[in-house]
Amino acid sequence: MGKAERTKQFIIEKTAPIFNTKGIAATSLQDMTEATGLTKGSIYGNFKNKDEVALEVFRYNLKKVTSMVSEEISRQTTFRDKILCYPRIYANFGDPKFPVGGCVILNTAIEVDDTLPFMCEEVGKAINSWKNTLVFLINEGIKAREFSTENKAEDLALQIIATIEGAVMLTKVSGKLDYMQSLMKTVENLINSL
Repeated sequence: MGKAERTKQFIIEKTAPIFNTKGIAATSLQDMTEATGLTKGSIYGNFKNKDEVALEVFRYNLKKVTSMVSEEISRQTTFRDKILCYPRIYANFGDPKFPVGGCVILNTAIEVDDTLPFMCEEVGKAINSWKNTLVFLINEGIKAREFSTENKAEDLALQIIATIEGAVMLTKVSGKLDYMQSLMKTVENLINSL
């Protein structure tokens, strides 16, 4: 990695917690310069604008979560246990392995749905990728006879995602961690009923 790439990565890593906590609109250039110790010129010498930094930060934070999930899934031997990784991981979304600020998909989706189409598209890709992974795992579980053939994989995948993201939102807004625990139990029950 050359110096320019190292600098870009440094900016992404240092500003990731700010963007995921404050949001894109509320993150200022001053926030970015304070977090990195770099000048405005250094930041905009590496990125066209704040939106480009935000996009790369989203991808960085998303990769942290997807890597954590993939790592956990790879340790499991049954398709049921692979899918159960999601509620188990999200039940502890305050874990230091999670990006500071919580779920990057929820945080970004809520902010950009009407304001930043390019970011909305990126969040849509992330959700679609998550859905496709779940659909694959459910279908493989059906083939392996772990799950009933009556299950509709896409419907179940969307229910899992919606419940997890809804739980994150309710927990953040209320500050009640027991909401997360309760709703992750609901997701576990759904998965166990397959």
